[in-house]
Amino acid sequence: MKNKYSAETANADSLFHKGKPALTGVLLVNLGTPDAPTAPALRRYLAEFLADPRVIEIPKIIWNLILHGIILRVRPKKSAAKYQTVWTDEGSPLLAISKRQTSAIAAQLGDSVSVKLGMRYGNPSITKALREFQVEGVRKLIVFPLYPQYAAATTGSTFDAVTRELQKWRFVPELHFINNYCDNSLFIDALAKSIQEDFDQHGKPEKLLLSYHGMPKRNLDLGDPYYCLCQKTTRLVAEKLGLQKGEYISTFQSRFGYAEWLQPYTDATLEELAKTGTKNVAIVSPAFSADCLETLEELAVENREIFLHAGGTDYRYIPALNTREDHIAALTSIVRTHL
Repeated sequence: MKNKYSAETANADSLFHKGKPALTGVLLVNLGTPDAPTAPALRRYLAEFLADPRVIEIPKIIWNLILHGIILRVRPKKSAAKYQTVWTDEGSPLLAISKRQTSAIAAQLGDSVSVKLGMRYGNPSITKALREFQVEGVRKLIVFPLYPQYAAATTGSTFDAVTRELQKWRFVPELHFINNYCDNSLFIDALAKSIQEDFDQHGKPEKLLLSYHGMPKRNLDLGDPYYCLCQKTTRLVAEKLGLQKGEYISTFQSRFGYAEWLQPYTDATLEELAKTGTKNVAIVSPAFSADCLETLEELAVENREIFLHAGGTDYRYIPALNTREDHIAALTSIVRTHL
């Protein structure tokens, strides 16, 4: 019978039994990105992403026909064209920013903690990062998905990927899994400060939109807490900024397919606001820890055009927290509570 445990596991076990100093590993996780802004790279990325049963919760046999028969024939080319508009010399913005976040957090935590980045889909993979921890002899593992609000399709899927790999290990390290930080005081402070800085520079808008990544409404009906956690973040930020009801609104972006998703929709809300006389809006996305295609292309470009075309005159996108010092301090503080 073939031994299912890898050579790396044997090496890690050896390190453990030789009495090496205990080492803590911190795995930072984000959604992922294609390797290049090309149709073939997008096809590989989307095939992995959209095959996840946490992401698409319909019978696999039916979904495979749709995915391989229609979506992967049409969507990669369109998505590649969008990625080309935001691609940088360092690659995708999400990957470049996530790498800088990883380095910044590692510098704060010091040499006794090993910090690595893993993407749920694409590269660098969660599996690669975990196996590097394994060779290092990590005995305690903190998994930190960089999604402020828990959702089964994001945070839950990260848990699946991590534990699927750990099932192959003979020695499983002590595991701490951070499943959300939507109401962490330092995170809320950093988010509110970034918005206030925009207000101070450009003036307070007529309406502030806090746009979260969309999810099918069915997920909420089945008990996913994501919608409620988004509303909680919005409420805490509004309180911190001293905003009154009517001055802000939570919306949901990036819907896909024909089913009903969480509402109100960001694009439809912007169009309606402009048509009913609102001229000045600012928009921020508290669901994203790093700027990516959904913020830099969808929010900053596509939705701007929708608002201006419908009659609005002033549209501002407030960047994600990215590598702001107060954001890195918040993320590091969250990790430290598990050290």
